[in-house]
Amino acid sequence: MTKAELIEAMATGADITKAAAALALDAYVDAVSKELKKGGKISLVGFGTFSISKRKAREGRNPKTGETLKIPAKKVVKFKPGKELADKVS
Repeated sequence: MTKAELIEAMATGADITKAAAALALDAYVDAVSKELKKGGKISLVGFGTFSISKRKAREGRNPKTGETLKIPAKKVVKFKPGKELADKVS
């Protein structure tokens, strides 16, 4: 599903205009991004939890040449689905 398709589904489901749905989606993405950047966590009961996880620096290997290289530490976004979402999908 693309962003445009999601906006259309939101507009239809909430009986609002596509422009209003696009604003709502952009506001949601912005709020989630800001909270995760601060190191926070977003929990939506029944849907899931977004959080930040830190990966340690490690050594990797270039599969083409076999050369060892260093992979720097970084933060990654994690999503853990809630029970209701997991039940709907399975």
